[in-house]
Amino acid sequence: MVMTIMLGLASRAYGSSLPAIIAENAGDALWAAMVYFGFRFLLVRKSLLTAMMLSILFSFAIEFSQLYQADGINQIRDTVVGALILGKGFLPVDLVRYTSGILAAAFLDRCFLHSKSRRR
Repeated sequence: MVMTIMLGLASRAYGSSLPAIIAENAGDALWAAMVYFGFRFLLVRKSLLTAMMLSILFSFAIEFSQLYQADGINQIRDTVVGALILGKGFLPVDLVRYTSGILAAAFLDRCFLHSKSRRR
């Protein structure tokens, strides 16, 4: 999770040095991957599919919550931490980015589990 957070923050900080497609999409995909790894950490005995589904539900709920624009929640979104967690405005393309990040994280997770089980 920590490495994913660092990569996500770096993708925002150094976006101008990255290819446009990576700069535009990596932050959201890595945010969703971090959510996936968080669920895997909390629910270590559950299946990858469970972590994927919970991650998608959580990520999509956060994105759709951005349609709600009340003063109180917008004050939270105006902080750095609030913007990183809650985002600022609804973008349908973010749903694709989140799904891609979660699928990539689950793929890496599965590869790690396979390599771990082969070493035993």
